[in-house]
Amino acid sequence: MLKDGESGENSPGRGQQTIALTNERSLVKAGYDVISAEDGEEALRCAKEQQPDLILLDLLLPQVSGLEVLTRLKNNRDTAKIPVVALSGLSDKNRQRLIDAGADEYLEKNSVITEKGLNRLPKILAEVICRIHRKRGINFSPILNKKTQ
Repeated sequence: MLKDGESGENSPGRGQQTIALTNERSLVKAGYDVISAEDGEEALRCAKEQQPDLILLDLLLPQVSGLEVLTRLKNNRDTAKIPVVALSGLSDKNRQRLIDAGADEYLEKNSVITEKGLNRLPKILAEVICRIHRKRGINFSPILNKKTQ
């Protein structure tokens, strides 16, 4: 989970946990406050208690699927207005289904980390946050440090 976003990214597999940790470290380095959840139930609980600015939601979660977490978040008045960015290794064909379910954006995991191992999540997330704010009528411009430009 992110306080400037939430990461329910800790998926069941060891490789997924490594990706989640890499993403978390990259976001912390970029200045985000990160709150992680180990599974869908914990993600729901943290979202309600912590009220993060954004939820970065992996679809592959233990106990409760990411799609179910998304549905519950959007059907709960305490969490319904929190922007959700769905993150998945599944193909882009799931994008519309997730948007219809309430996700504000959809990112494919393979677009986040380059072939050279560079984690692009902070830069991508800054762009996504700007798009979400524009859709909601909020004036917002990201503050990117010179290293990410």
